[in-house]
Amino acid sequence: MDSYRETIRELSDRIVRAQRPIKVLSAINWDDGVKDRFFAAGFREQPAVDRAYYESRSIKLEPDATRDELRTIEAAITSRLGPLSPAGILMRFMCEQFRLTVDLIEARGTDRFAAIAGLLYGTPRDVFHIGGPTVADLAVTMRRTLEANSLGIMELEDERSIPGAEAAEMLRRQLDRSVGTGVIEVRVDDEIAADAAAGSSYIKVRRDRRFSKRDIDLLEAHEGWVHVATTMNGLAQPVCTFLGKAAPRTTVTQEGLAVLTEMLNLRSHPMRLAKLMRRIEAIQLVTDGASFREVFEACRTDGLSEEDSWVTASRVFRGSLPDGGPFTKDLGYGKGLILTLLYVRMAIRFGETARIPSLFCGKVDLLDMATLHQLQDEGLVESPDFTPPPFDDLPALASTLSLGRFTAQLDLDRMSADYQRLF
Repeated sequence: MDSYRETIRELSDRIVRAQRPIKVLSAINWDDGVKDRFFAAGFREQPAVDRAYYESRSIKLEPDATRDELRTIEAAITSRLGPLSPAGILMRFMCEQFRLTVDLIEARGTDRFAAIAGLLYGTPRDVFHIGGPTVADLAVTMRRTLEANSLGIMELEDERSIPGAEAAEMLRRQLDRSVGTGVIEVRVDDEIAADAAAGSSYIKVRRDRRFSKRDIDLLEAHEGWVHVATTMNGLAQPVCTFLGKAAPRTTVTQEGLAVLTEMLNLRSHPMRLAKLMRRIEAIQLVTDGASFREVFEACRTDGLSEEDSWVTASRVFRGSLPDGGPFTKDLGYGKGLILTLLYVRMAIRFGETARIPSLFCGKVDLLDMATLHQLQDEGLVESPDFTPPPFDDLPALASTLSLGRFTAQLDLDRMSADYQRLF
């Protein structure tokens, strides 16, 4: 057993080292100059992004050498662990995913980019079960439901008056209390594209942005309790250290789990969820042939600010061309939310609530959970060091989710008519 564990740890560490140069978002994000020129042209011209633009940006990656190393590791996994080892199966999947990710980075600014993104992150036409609704259907239904059932709340915007540096300090104090003093570092940054971004053991907060208290609470739950904590839980594994690294196939589960954690901890907002659904709708528009300008204008027409319209459209087109196919990573917010919620509900239904914390063992994919449970039973994967509330109180979680099946059977239009007279 010691030899088996040592072999898995050795191969796992090799994967961790081999994937380090693979940085998707830094390779595909557009710089501020692209946005400035688009705004200066009065939104009348497509963003100045072509194949040459991407080639001018360093990726600090040697594609052929990285793919060769991953193939070598794959061969070593099979030769040393055999074809049916549970840990070996997961590690080979990871190597395949990272090789395909290298292909994605190489395909920036070409027609191949969107096709590879679809393989890695899915498409808006993916269904939840045979004959069932698609991810695009989810986005439309959920946003309409939010807008119809949250009258008077959608407009209750939280005031964003907290400067970035102060927000970072507030977030650090909250994480010190909830996760542990000094466990997660919070940095102020001037270069990240988003308001905030998570790393392996830190969260970056943009200095020149302003935040609300809800924003800070949401960052604590989404970035801290899920994205950073699952990385740290995975890297702390004594054997399967590969669980500390996120292959693209884990994105759906990770983003869904982060949004679910926001919601269960009452950190979210209808406007926040509607924004996530709009990203999926934008991906569907691009899949149907819309250009960057058409998506940008669709967002503005729908009531988004020029800044939010830019953010939504640029997230969908990063890595691609202004008239190319979509980068589909943001599908994970909606698709993952439904799939992880169903996993938790089914675990409760099947009397397997003890398996729920396994979602936080590292960067896991729901499709791998049965294999992960095997590794836990063999003592090769340990329970997570940190699980966010309410996932550390399983009886309370079961109570929270107990009414979902019954309320889904109710005719909400009929109930709305009956309840209207109470107000």
